[in-house]
Amino acid sequence: MILKTNVKEAVKSLYATKQRTLLALVGMTIGTGSVIAMISVGAIVKSESLKQLRELGTDILTIRRLRSSDTARRPPAIRLEDAVGLSDRTASIAVAAPWVEAYGQFVYTGKRIANGEVLGVTASFADLNKLSLGTGRFLSDLDFRRYYCVIGAQVAQTLRRAGVTHIVGESIRLLGRLYTVVGVLQPAIARDARAFNVDRAAFVPITTAQRTFDNAEIKQIIARVRPDVHYMVATREVESYFRQRERNLNVEVESAQQLIEQMKRQSQLFTLLLGAIGSISLIVGGIGVMNVMLASVTERRKEIGIRRALGANRKDVQSQFLTESVMLSLLGGLLGLGLGLGGSYVFCQFSDWTFVLSVPAGLLGVGMGVGVGILFGFYPAYQAARLNPVAALRAV
Repeated sequence: MILKTNVKEAVKSLYATKQRTLLALVGMTIGTGSVIAMISVGAIVKSESLKQLRELGTDILTIRRLRSSDTARRPPAIRLEDAVGLSDRTASIAVAAPWVEAYGQFVYTGKRIANGEVLGVTASFADLNKLSLGTGRFLSDLDFRRYYCVIGAQVAQTLRRAGVTHIVGESIRLLGRLYTVVGVLQPAIARDARAFNVDRAAFVPITTAQRTFDNAEIKQIIARVRPDVHYMVATREVESYFRQRERNLNVEVESAQQLIEQMKRQSQLFTLLLGAIGSISLIVGGIGVMNVMLASVTERRKEIGIRRALGANRKDVQSQFLTESVMLSLLGGLLGLGLGLGGSYVFCQFSDWTFVLSVPAGLLGVGMGVGVGILFGFYPAYQAARLNPVAALRAV
């Protein structure tokens, strides 16, 4: 009954000072909306990043050659036969695809059409990186030292603008060498999760690249772990394999699952940082609520004095003003929740990302409304409860 009465009195009081209440609501709405929007955007960025990694597969390992601790000694190179034979000589690796990389001009009929990466790869590279063909075929193991290439979607689009109608079979000059185009890739989906730009790259046989690239050492291998094999087991086996093949050869093995775990931890810190930044505006909104409540206490000194004279104790007065503060803050929190989620949705529409409804953000919107109401409403409520009823009545 007491709570119900306090709620009714709070509604009447807030409605009686509509303009002041509206200004406090605006501050609380913007403050809460800022926090919710930032937390939601952090959750959406995390979801999108994890989605891109999972599209490439959680059973993927990336193997890189480490630099030697002795700066005067050049680290041994990874031999092609050792990299390709990784799947045959280890129990945890199903397939492995080494690759080399160079960067240069793409030239068609004597005119530069683009700059991009040229990757020397094996036949299994496309499957491991989820590359989809639009037309033609991908490179095969039969293209040993042949001058064939597969190009990305943007490179193909540039050729079409140059007047080429049938790209497969055309000749294009890469790094000063003439290659025949045998395939065109579809536009990439999970572009940001890869170490190279698929759409602006060209792919040639790794055996050809090792003959023609200025620096054709294998520094990186992508591999798939066999089913039901933990990535830590595969990591130890791969490191042991290369140490046995070459004494001073050290490799770093990075798992997609390991990256996902690291990204989850980093995203949590990122979300906390965004929430902390947004909380600044929430504090400003809370101060606005406190000002409204302090002004209300000053204006209602007569009412407080009469209630105390009729038998109300300090706890009753304090609970009345605290209820009013909580109601004002809670309403602002709910409006801010809608504003924050709406802003996140608009952000997703412009960035072409998938909107994720964050349940913690929703609960936080309600929780912050109650919390700010109690925190910033306690002092005005305490001031009202400490008023001397005789002095309050005389001051009117």
